[in-house]
Amino acid sequence: MSAYAESIVQIEGYRRKIEALHKEMRDVQAAIEPQPVEDYVFEGQDGPVTLSALFGDKDDLFVIHNMGTSCPACTMWADGFNGVYDHLANRATFVVSSPNSPEVQKDFSAGRGWRFPMVSHQGTSFAEDMGYKGPKGWWPGVSVFKRGADGAIVRVSNTGLGPHDDFCSVWHFFDMLPEGAAGWFPKFSYA
Repeated sequence: MSAYAESIVQIEGYRRKIEALHKEMRDVQAAIEPQPVEDYVFEGQDGPVTLSALFGDKDDLFVIHNMGTSCPACTMWADGFNGVYDHLANRATFVVSSPNSPEVQKDFSAGRGWRFPMVSHQGTSFAEDMGYKGPKGWWPGVSVFKRGADGAIVRVSNTGLGPHDDFCSVWHFFDMLPEGAAGWFPKFSYA
């Protein structure tokens, strides 16, 4: 067997281990004790909107914690979410939250061609309460909420977003290059 073929076999073994870890994570996720959360009020494109209203006709809600228009990495993640939005929204509601005002969000998202709804958590404790604001500012991530038959809202999952996470394919493609990302970092534009 060639050195290339041996390396590919080894890498495939690692991928199977990652797949097995994902199954273990799903098993833990299925048994997690939900975290009750309050019905936060955000600013939406049409005025104030509550967390409960964001669910629409679904019982599951993804809220992306986006750092806003100052972050090219958060923008790259959102560009990727735009491509899978219809698939996600068919199963659960999907909303991006940032500290930017609704007007800024509207202009920025129009320029990027984003199709998903956005809300502003500016002036609320939402991001901080969910663990996505620290002393140095905002952090990117995703929180998953469930609405019960009684209308109560609970958080059932969350994770941070960053290079090599499961939510941005760009890094996984770069991992296939011999030198990886080689210091590359996203930009708002490459023109």
